[in-house]
Amino acid sequence: MWASLCNAPVWQRNLWACAAVAFIISAGMSQLAPLLPLYIHEMGVENLDEVAEWSGIAYGCNFISLALFSPLWGALADAYGRKPMVLRATLWLSVCMCLMGLAQNVWQLTGLRLVQGALSGFQGAVIPLVMAMTPETRSGWAMSILVSGQVSGALVGPLIGGWISQTAGIRENFFIMAACALAGFLVILFFVREEFTRPAAEGRRSWKERYAFPVTRPLALLFLTTFAVQFALMSIAPIITVYVKHLVPESEHVALLAGFVFAATGLASILTATAAGRCVDRRGPRRVLPVCLICAGLICIPHVFVRNPYELGALRFLLGLASVGILPAVNSLLKSHTPPEYFSRVFSANFSHQSLGIFAGSLLGGHVASWFGVEHVFYLSAAMLLLNACAFLLFFPRSDRRNEQESGRNRA
Repeated sequence: MWASLCNAPVWQRNLWACAAVAFIISAGMSQLAPLLPLYIHEMGVENLDEVAEWSGIAYGCNFISLALFSPLWGALADAYGRKPMVLRATLWLSVCMCLMGLAQNVWQLTGLRLVQGALSGFQGAVIPLVMAMTPETRSGWAMSILVSGQVSGALVGPLIGGWISQTAGIRENFFIMAACALAGFLVILFFVREEFTRPAAEGRRSWKERYAFPVTRPLALLFLTTFAVQFALMSIAPIITVYVKHLVPESEHVALLAGFVFAATGLASILTATAAGRCVDRRGPRRVLPVCLICAGLICIPHVFVRNPYELGALRFLLGLASVGILPAVNSLLKSHTPPEYFSRVFSANFSHQSLGIFAGSLLGGHVASWFGVEHVFYLSAAMLLLNACAFLLFFPRSDRRNEQESGRNRA
């Protein structure tokens, strides 16, 4: 296997290296969410309501700074290269995690989470690096490999984090996260090669020429899709444990059952990500994306009628199957509709919409559940996905369909 990897094209070697780093970073960072409440309580916040409030603030503020600063890093990537931006993101992530492990109060922790979002943003940096080097006919498959690395790490990370917390302590987890980020930095530094030609200097350019890009109708619809999908999926996440508790109020294993339900979606993504990527390349992202959106939206509705956590887990597994093709399809379409000189800026803008969707969905999902009931969160998610599918089918340029058919014949 090692010999075949060494003889593979440069873009494939880069892809596997980035997927390995995505696994390492995701395994480290996925430990953060379940540990934040415990860490905040350890800092001296005794009231459980205050712990929940500070946990939400500390977790969510990162996505706001990510959304604000990602376009800046995208513009710098177009000017100086994508590999330096991934190196910057992983190194700063390592530094921020170390400092969080040394934080003495929630104010310092929250400030460091803001700094983390502003200076790191690994996912927003690595996707343009991978997509820029990948041939367009293999972009769906390449994106699925990267997603598999991220999801696999996200499943393994909480298990490792829980074991470290019990054996060593909560603060030590942050130093483990820092070590994971530093390991990712070294892998990118030594194993990823980028052939990047800096744009020729054209005298003094305005701020708009440096950082802006033309937002066409396809790009606007793809940004909307990214926001809507993250909003729909993340609005469900905060209330899963509450819903499990509602289904089995007398059970003493709510945390275990909720973990099973959470893991079901990720497991489905791991099992089918590669096949979904190949389907995107073979059938064309213009066809695959609305099908995935419609299927995911329809699967959200039966969540309301489940009678036990096992039925809920089965539906979450089906939701993972339905949604696994969305990200490869969106990124393939972004690649085909973006001029090379704006590449990183467009992908960074898409990552900003992803971060805003995560923040808005996490925030609103909990409020909708408390105001109207848990079942209305699933209806909201279904409506977001189905309406987005309708908007895509109605307004996305149809001329791409003929191009995709010709491309599919060429691949065959």
